[in-house]
Amino acid sequence: MGQIENKARIIFRQIIITRQWIADHGGIFVEKMPWTKPSPYLENPEIKDVSGKRYVMQTPAMVTKELSQYSKDKELYWFHITSLKLTNPDNAPDAFEKGALQKFDKGEAVEIISTDTIDNQEFLRYIAPLYVKESCLKCHSRQGYRIGDVRGAISISIPMANTLAEISGNRRDMIIAGVLTVAVLIIFMLTMIKRLILSPMNTLKDSINKFSEGQYSPGNPIKTGDEFEDLNHTFSEMARTLTGYHDDLNDKIRDATRELLETNMKLQGANSLLNEANTRKSDFVVGVSHELRTPLTSIKGAMDYLSVKLSPENAANIDRNTVEDISIFFEVIKKNAERLIRMVTTILDLERLETGTHEWHFMDSNLSYLIAETLTALKVNAGENGIYFTVAVPEYLPVRVDEDRIRQVLTNLISNAMKFSPLGSEITIVARMESEYVITEILDRGPVIGPGDTERIFDKFYKSGNKEGTGLGLAICRSIIDGHNGVIGVVTRKDATGNCFYFKLNASAPSSGASQSPSDGHASHQQRLIEITQRMANS
Repeated sequence: MGQIENKARIIFRQIIITRQWIADHGGIFVEKMPWTKPSPYLENPEIKDVSGKRYVMQTPAMVTKELSQYSKDKELYWFHITSLKLTNPDNAPDAFEKGALQKFDKGEAVEIISTDTIDNQEFLRYIAPLYVKESCLKCHSRQGYRIGDVRGAISISIPMANTLAEISGNRRDMIIAGVLTVAVLIIFMLTMIKRLILSPMNTLKDSINKFSEGQYSPGNPIKTGDEFEDLNHTFSEMARTLTGYHDDLNDKIRDATRELLETNMKLQGANSLLNEANTRKSDFVVGVSHELRTPLTSIKGAMDYLSVKLSPENAANIDRNTVEDISIFFEVIKKNAERLIRMVTTILDLERLETGTHEWHFMDSNLSYLIAETLTALKVNAGENGIYFTVAVPEYLPVRVDEDRIRQVLTNLISNAMKFSPLGSEITIVARMESEYVITEILDRGPVIGPGDTERIFDKFYKSGNKEGTGLGLAICRSIIDGHNGVIGVVTRKDATGNCFYFKLNASAPSSGASQSPSDGHASHQQRLIEITQRMANS
């Protein structure tokens, strides 16, 4: 169809060139034939040469009309010159031409192509406008045309029988070629699907079925070089792994069965474990009861005495000595009540520490300051007993600790050393940095703790000697140090003249919060307290 449209355009251009040549020569004269009639629209339509032969004038329109008739007679094509402003009625437009001329006048199109049925035959209809040129004004100026106006149009009608037959033949050939191509492609695709998909899939399916039946032997029979080979390789690896898991599971089942037998045997001894737990519970209750009995007995005895002295029978005989006795017994009651409060508080603290319900408040601290602060608080009691301290502590030992709990550890250890040291003896406090740890040692001159008691001494309610106490101080120290991921223990001094209690904490990197800069008032206060404590302890 594109070729026949281009053919119509070429014919149109050829007609235009022919008409232009005729117009440029002012028309042409041709020999007059018997059937030729001169144009009634021309002023001098006919001439005669010296020999008497006659010639008639042919305008571009007349030549166009005659050429169209020649083409139509040859059954090639025909064309028609037409206009809305007719000079020759024979050039009247048909419906297709009239509609095209109206569009050309409005400037809506420069050519129109359509198909039409004429005398039961299909034709391609092509029409394009004719524009007025200067050579056209000789004949058409009286009609009011100007250069560039649409004078009319030339329509070309080309029979499409051969074209339609060729299109039909091409369509038939394309259908046949398409069917053959599709058939070949289907055969090729079926062959490739069978080779590349169905065959590997069946092989993989057989492998899976054999594996489910327990007859599969790992291998890699598929060699397609694509995803099926990867899938088969993955399946083989999975089968090998599952087989290994199966064997391992059987081994574990055997081991579990053996362990169940062993556990069953152990369950027979569970009663002894329960008895042991009950024994430990009973020991704890006995220990608490024993510790509480002493202050409660003192309080009861004092209350009985006061009840007798303050009875109605004796109230009238109260003298100054009796008042002093009553005051003394009230003091006994007060001290024992305070001892009970301390004991209950200590037991509750130890329980929270051991069960992990205690709330810790860790911060970057200077252990040297905590030691100095503790020694300052205990200095007065130590002086009353003639005990003096020797201190070997650097100015700065960085740790991240709960300061209140570490003060409690230091107080318990130093107080314990003061309690068991002879009057006028020396207690040495040493602290130093070793690698990533800070180690603190308290060396006393008390009775040497035997090798069998170095672990038991940190148990609850354990007491050495007849000194007053609850037996919980060292147990609390161990729980606090454990909460700091540290180590606490006791060894005999190298000169065998006493004991060395020690604890080890993780050192921390120095931070701005523990800075020793002189501009930091808090840090300056810590440093001053350490210096004063060292002078007091060593004086």
